[in-house]
Amino acid sequence: MIALRPRRLRRGEVVRSLVRENRVHVEQLVQPLFVVERAGDAGPIESMPGIARLRLGEAAAEARELFSLGIRSVLLFGVPAHKDAIASGSYDADGIVQQAIREIKASLPEMLVIADLCACEYTDHGHCGVLAAGGDVDNDATVELLARVAVTYARAGADVVAPSDMMDGRVEAIRSALDAEGGRDVAIMAYSAKYASAFYGPFREAAGSTPRFGDRRGYQMDPPNAREALREIALDVDEGADIVMIKPGLPYLDVVRAARDRFDAPIAVYNVSGEYAMLHAAIANGWLDGERAVDEILTSFVRAGADIVITYHAKEYAQRHG
Repeated sequence: MIALRPRRLRRGEVVRSLVRENRVHVEQLVQPLFVVERAGDAGPIESMPGIARLRLGEAAAEARELFSLGIRSVLLFGVPAHKDAIASGSYDADGIVQQAIREIKASLPEMLVIADLCACEYTDHGHCGVLAAGGDVDNDATVELLARVAVTYARAGADVVAPSDMMDGRVEAIRSALDAEGGRDVAIMAYSAKYASAFYGPFREAAGSTPRFGDRRGYQMDPPNAREALREIALDVDEGADIVMIKPGLPYLDVVRAARDRFDAPIAVYNVSGEYAMLHAAIANGWLDGERAVDEILTSFVRAGADIVITYHAKEYAQRHG
């Protein structure tokens, strides 16, 4: 009997590269950017080493640097100067995200600009929509708000809108609004399976979006549920989503794999702020080899089946592998 020796194909980097099953390409990565309306809100984010809130001009400059490294896509989050109960700043034609879209597209037309579509950064209560009597988020009123915002993003030049609210029926409403207002070419990347996760804390610091009362478990998904995620994804695909997303990434690789096995739509995964902060804390303490750990984590998303990886590690990865 011939002895089987799989180690023959691990003996050196050349042969390992030759037979490698999965690779992370820089073009698959999306770098999130936080853009502030008030200059005083700009600066480093303490819980996310290496990431900062950017002024408008800084965001455009950062986009140009990312593009030169091979990163062709950015995801925009706005930090507005004004908040109110109905998120009126979110649909202002001169709102901070709308300005950032125009600024980036004017200087870098080839950059794919994705605009996150949610009310939490714009409401004074911190929830992801318009509140009904009693303090619950009003699903249908919020869907109307999101559709209105999406149209302003499309008019500003966004290539993709990314609803992250987890309201029922919002993809269909956004698609209808975009199509009716000249936005047929604008794609929708739906946060289809967004879990009520403990890993969002640093983002909420960055965006100033912590709820002032309660939590988001009434609309974001319950972490133990996987079959429900597939139902949510199926609904979004049926309603016209061009790309579907699972968020967070690391605790939900099984959901990414299940979605890949069932759906043909492009799948995105969001390597969220808490995952980034957790890894950087371990690196800062000397407990992990940072470069190897980042590469391994990003590879895990691709191996699980993701086509698109939204990650705060995108720039550092591109600097090493671009």
